[in-house]
Amino acid sequence: MKRVLIVGAGKGGSILLNILYQANQMNIVAVIDVDQQAEGLEVAQKYGIEIGHDWKKWIDKDIDIVIEATGKEQILDEIVDKRNRKTVVIPGSVAYIISELFNEKEALLDRIKLQMNNQHLILNNIRDGMIVVNNQGVVQFVNKSAEQIVGLAKKQVEGKYIQTVIPNTRLPKILRNKRKEVNQKLTLDNGKQIITTRIPVIDAEQNLVGAFAVFKDITEVVNLAEENTDLNEIKTMLEAIIHSSDEAITVVDENGNGMMINPAYTRITGLKEADIIGKPATVDIYEGESMHLKVLQTRRAVRGVRMKVGPGRKDVYVNVAPIIVDGKIKGSVGVLHDVSEIQSLTSELRRARQIIRNLEAKYTFRDILGDSVEMKLALEQAKVGAKTPAIVLLRGESGTGKELFAHAIHNESDRKHNKFIRVNCAAIAESILESELFGYEEGAFSGAKHGGKKGYFEEANNGSIFLDEIGELSLNMQAKLLRVLQEQEIVRVGGTEPISINVRIIAATNVNLEKAIIKKSFREDLYYRLNRLPIYIPRLKERLSDLPVLVQHMILKINEDYGRNVQSISDEALSKLKNYHWPGNIRELENVIGRAMIYMDMSQEEIKAKDLPDLQSARIETDTQNFIPRQGQPLQEAMEKFERTYLYETYKQNNFNKTKTAKDLKISIRNLYYKMEKYKIEKNDMQ
Repeated sequence: MKRVLIVGAGKGGSILLNILYQANQMNIVAVIDVDQQAEGLEVAQKYGIEIGHDWKKWIDKDIDIVIEATGKEQILDEIVDKRNRKTVVIPGSVAYIISELFNEKEALLDRIKLQMNNQHLILNNIRDGMIVVNNQGVVQFVNKSAEQIVGLAKKQVEGKYIQTVIPNTRLPKILRNKRKEVNQKLTLDNGKQIITTRIPVIDAEQNLVGAFAVFKDITEVVNLAEENTDLNEIKTMLEAIIHSSDEAITVVDENGNGMMINPAYTRITGLKEADIIGKPATVDIYEGESMHLKVLQTRRAVRGVRMKVGPGRKDVYVNVAPIIVDGKIKGSVGVLHDVSEIQSLTSELRRARQIIRNLEAKYTFRDILGDSVEMKLALEQAKVGAKTPAIVLLRGESGTGKELFAHAIHNESDRKHNKFIRVNCAAIAESILESELFGYEEGAFSGAKHGGKKGYFEEANNGSIFLDEIGELSLNMQAKLLRVLQEQEIVRVGGTEPISINVRIIAATNVNLEKAIIKKSFREDLYYRLNRLPIYIPRLKERLSDLPVLVQHMILKINEDYGRNVQSISDEALSKLKNYHWPGNIRELENVIGRAMIYMDMSQEEIKAKDLPDLQSARIETDTQNFIPRQGQPLQEAMEKFERTYLYETYKQNNFNKTKTAKDLKISIRNLYYKMEKYKIEKNDMQ
């Protein structure tokens, strides 16, 4: 780069300094002027260029060009005399002419750059892709649309040979034969299909400069055409499915006018297409409001609405859902269920369940919900117990789910393909319990069946028997059960020959057996036989962290039972449940959720705190409803047992405060003390 010295920092020198500095083509060594206030000196300092006041000090410092900008011929002559022979001296007038030429060049370059920028801007913003190559096939330009279509960035394409970017391109052929190709189809490596036009670039002297391709992505167009064909096929298939369905189906448009019905709909309602198509959605209703119109207004599905339809006043359940496309409602579809058919099927299902109920276990460990530490421990113990033939004793309060554990243990054991017999020892009268458990021989007593009858233990042979409420057995029956456990054989009532059995016993109780032994109401030897593998099922208040999953499971179950569409429970309602102590455990929780859902509005999808019943009242009702007197029990004894249970539960509800308990029971405190003494009710009783 040439070393330049500018002598003269006046207006002309300042202009030259700015032009040369911005052109960045020369190395300006210094700017000289005898006037220390010359404006060019200030500009030079701003640019970081040295300044001075005597050009003679600089003339020998290896200067290539001296520009004399003072306009004084005397100084010009002195510089010419003093200069090195290799140094070129340019008068200010000549330098100014050169600067003007520089300015014109820069202006021309700026115009060229502007035109090029405009061209690039246009090419980058057209929807079609464009790729330009030189006469060697090397990519010189690619626009943004081409980047998107090809799937490669500009830096991955420009400067590369075109066939390394698009292997099946025909641009090299265009360079060879210099002929354009119009609207040719090509499939790229990324699967996109394009229509492309390829054109050679030839200058005025007929020399080949390069070629370019302009192309359009037609993948979407092709897909839309294929989808249109697919949609027609799908429509035909859907119509065939709807018409072949045994479910009565009706479809209306966004205005609530009938669009489609199927033969099953005609069979149930007695209405044909001519009665429905194009008519308002209310035309088929005899009693009730149109769920189609309700769904179109609310954009929400409804389920299990009962109404009467058609001239025959057919009683049906209706489920209706909106048809929403791209956020816009386009209609609704309804499914009708004949109530009489549902009732018939329900009755048959109930009978089938009753038969199956006594023959097999319904639940597995997957059906037992809970991630709390207490429940995990119980599940681990139960799974261990399932793999052994040992007697399992399930302990826990009423309503904790002991029966579910019994089912799961059987289903996890090697006896799962054999019978699972359930016996509630508290629900069978003492007088017939022995014959029910062990069976009887013909003629054993009046009314005995011809040929005798197998007992539950024989029925469960090679399987499992679940003895629930085993703490309610009389001492006499306890002795007979102990013999079965010791000898692995039973003797039928009225018989003499022992019958060997191979039965896995799962027992359950909510009675404090240790306390019962002290009271002499439970045999100690039987206790040690049963208590080999005890499993404690935690109370609900010990596993409140499981409440969300339990509640959600119950919501789904009750939805199925009652035809509701509840989806969730609010945080406020869940908090209310967590603040309750749940003396009735899981059974009470199910009672509370069921009552809340029954009284909720049909369209409501979330249980709120206001929907929950008063938990105190729900508890007392649950306890009294669960009280089942034994068959053959004297009335007075049953009434006293009920009164004792009711007294204790109210006492417990009031945190064992006698004054509050008497107030709730609406009796005097003296009367309460009398009854508590009569029934031996203590704070820690009935555990």
